[in-house]
Amino acid sequence: MRVVIARFPFDLIKTEVQDAMKGIKPEPITGESVLIGSRHYPVKQVGEVITRQDRRDFTAGEVSRALTRLGFTCRAATPPARTPLEEASDLLHGPAVPDGNPEA
Repeated sequence: MRVVIARFPFDLIKTEVQDAMKGIKPEPITGESVLIGSRHYPVKQVGEVITRQDRRDFTAGEVSRALTRLGFTCRAATPPARTPLEEASDLLHGPAVPDGNPEA
């Protein structure tokens, strides 16, 4: 299937991507990820391997769209976990008052 990543066309097949990622250890996931075989890889890592381009040359969205079209399952970036300090801060502020007047 022809996909475009960083303005360059690539003819990719799902099995070629799987073969290219064999033996490559997944990096820690900090953003979008893709499931290849039984491993989750950062999409930027996969994009770098399959295009042989620098990661700064393409976006995670470009690679995710291409991999999704090939039949892979991609996951969006998860928001960072809240710290206990952030949770406590929210609890101290209490529930919001509907009219904005805390004395009502």
